Amino acid sequence: MKVTIERSALSKTLGHVQSVVERRNTIPILSNVLLQADGGALTLTATDLDIEVSEQAPADVIEAGATTVSALTLFEIVKRLPDGVQVLLELSGDKGRLQVSAGRSQFALAVLPEDDFPGLTTEDLETRFSMPTDDLRRLLQKTRFAISQEETRYYLNGVYFHAYTDGDTPLLRAAATDSHRLARLDAPLPEGAETMPGVIVPRKAIAELSRLLEDADENVEIAVSPAKIQFGFGPGKLISKLIDGSFPDYERVIPKGNANILRVETKDFAQAVDRVSTVSADRTRSVKLGLEADNLRLTVNNPEAGSALEELSVDYGGEPIEIGFNARYLLDVAQQVDGETATFRLADPSSPTVIVDEEDQRALYVLMPLRV
Repeated sequence: MKVTIERSALSKTLGHVQSVVERRNTIPILSNVLLQADGGALTLTATDLDIEVSEQAPADVIEAGATTVSALTLFEIVKRLPDGVQVLLELSGDKGRLQVSAGRSQFALAVLPEDDFPGLTTEDLETRFSMPTDDLRRLLQKTRFAISQEETRYYLNGVYFHAYTDGDTPLLRAAATDSHRLARLDAPLPEGAETMPGVIVPRKAIAELSRLLEDADENVEIAVSPAKIQFGFGPGKLISKLIDGSFPDYERVIPKGNANILRVETKDFAQAVDRVSTVSADRTRSVKLGLEADNLRLTVNNPEAGSALEELSVDYGGEPIEIGFNARYLLDVAQQVDGETATFRLADPSSPTVIVDEEDQRALYVLMPLRV
């Protein structure tokens, strides 16, 4: 293998794929990135056996071939090379070292056979469709904050995607919950996705995909089976195993009849919550909301650190109510609201509260209250 590639192209592509590699691996080949030079392009692939990311970069292929080399080492070298330099990657005859040359810099890196590199098969991906990148990016960004971090409830460690019909409107629905909060987002159902199975995409795959979509084309090609999902975007591709579990019937926890309606200026509300929560206890981060006739009182009482109080003028005509929430959860939801106004639909101090974005009716959030 002998190939020349511009430093920025190699750095960008390598940066996209190497992050999937686990820093501590008991299997040496999983620390490596697969390099395949052929047909005027260099393809880089990395995997952790659950997720595989690959991407092509234009290159001058002098001699086609393939090998694997430490992903982190190569990335750190390329990152430190001068901008604009041409990088020569050459596999020596005995295949013992990959020569990396750029200007006056030369490195000889240990390699492992490309035949030992494991790959995720995709033959069984029967459901295939295309959707706008902006729609997919929105579904990921506005649900991922609610993914559970509790490994014992593994079926909550991802975002649940499924086809859904609201009246006569077919939708692609994404949902995530950690049992304390819920995020549910809708997008138009792409043609061909009507038969897709309900799938749970793991947290790590969601994080990697969110990052990769920053440079994606207008549309993403998606292929799904009950066990795997593939996302194709321009020169890149991500394949992930799915979580083998049943996502809970989240619609049951979304209240339908909350009659007390609160409308707040999103930015002012978030800033007020952030201020008063500075004295809240680290474990609970609880903030009490006291509501009556167009007035909101945010209070925190921490016996060790002190207390805080702030009042906001709001749009509220419901019954007087006091209800507590985790401040971090309130701020997480506020960050997802695009509009200037957020609407809270409340029932009582012990029932779930629904939060909607006035400018995005396809987004819905649910928060469980705290006792304060």
